[in-house]
Amino acid sequence: MTAHFTDANFQEEVVNSKIPVLVDFYAEWCGPCKQMGPSIDKLAEEFHGRVKIGKLDVDANPVQSGAFQIRSIPTLAMFVNGKLVGEPMPGYKSEEMLRKMIEGMIVESA
Repeated sequence: MTAHFTDANFQEEVVNSKIPVLVDFYAEWCGPCKQMGPSIDKLAEEFHGRVKIGKLDVDANPVQSGAFQIRSIPTLAMFVNGKLVGEPMPGYKSEEMLRKMIEGMIVESA
């Protein structure tokens, strides 16, 4: 199941997570975000228990969006052991690209 991250639960759900986390910074009005949504949901089920995958609405959660300098959406950010891995990655990603990113997170966190 896809998690829903907010400014209020970000510390607990992302930073304190025992498993890697993929955050999809999105907005309800964003066309590419809507296109990527089904792939995000599918991969959240596929990797359940190994990687936490969730969405953070940038309009409703300006604190975290600002903290990571999210300038365009969709943007994906990977966290391992509570720390941002690399830079947030803007732009639409295919399901295949998402799967490779997630598999890489699992290897990096091992």
